[in-house]
Amino acid sequence: MCSYQPSCPSSDSRAAHVVAAQPEQGWSLLCDGAIVFDDSGELLPDGRVVAPHRVPAERLAMAA
Repeated sequence: MCSYQPSCPSSDSRAAHVVAAQPEQGWSLLCDGAIVFDDSGELLPDGRVVAPHRVPAERLAMAA
């Protein structure tokens, strides 16, 4: 899928870069074919889904 030399890293490496972004829709396409969503979920090129991994509210810092 990627024509870069050297080729893009695999989707397991987390080193791919954004080639298309739709921030108003909440997603970005990476050079390895994965789609990442603003809620931290992912759709991998092989069709696997990575569920969003949110931080529990009690761990978030409150702005003063």
